[in-house]
Amino acid sequence: MSLIKLEGITRQYRSGQIKVNALKGITLSVEEGDFISIMGPSGSGKSTLLNIIGCLDRPTSGSYELAGRRVEKYSDGKLADIRNRLIGFVFQSFHLLPDLDAQANVELPLIYRGVGSRERHRRSLSALEAVGLANRRHHRPSQLSGGEQQRVAIARALAGEPAVILADEPTGALDSQSGRNIMAIFQKLNRERGLTIVQVTHEKNIARHGQKIIYLLDGELEREEVLAKPLEA
Repeated sequence: MSLIKLEGITRQYRSGQIKVNALKGITLSVEEGDFISIMGPSGSGKSTLLNIIGCLDRPTSGSYELAGRRVEKYSDGKLADIRNRLIGFVFQSFHLLPDLDAQANVELPLIYRGVGSRERHRRSLSALEAVGLANRRHHRPSQLSGGEQQRVAIARALAGEPAVILADEPTGALDSQSGRNIMAIFQKLNRERGLTIVQVTHEKNIARHGQKIIYLLDGELEREEVLAKPLEA
């Protein structure tokens, strides 16, 4: 079943007097349980596409179906609800609050969703266990390595029990070994939980840990590469 279905997606915006066509008729499907990587040079439309998939931006034209819902014309409030319930975000910058320990950082979005304290504790601990950091749950970001901070960010996304994780350059601020560790976690979540993952990356070796690579060029889908044997982390 298609979890994400884009048809003829365009995105135009203005930079001064110039009209920029960031996306030009993107048609793409992501099935439940897929692990997809999006690649392309700077300015190819990768982040714009991820923002639309993540309901952080709207297409200028075209249709977007997420988990069976046509969302491209939803109100801001409905889009926020969709983000909260269906999407987990992981960014290059970890966006952890420095005065909170790892578990409190994981729980914070659940507080905004109105999740009770006992359930927040259960979900946060389970998510930290999934990324191998249960024993570091009382450490603040300054006491964690970059790779560990990114694992906390992944746990924060997991705690919301999303249908899909969207990762924007998740290894961009990490050394190569920490990057491989993050990919090992993604592969485990994908294979053992069936979690759908869509990541943007400029690193070919990182992209090859997924099942398919989508190549963008000048706002268009240039080609797709299906990997018969993804790279093992």
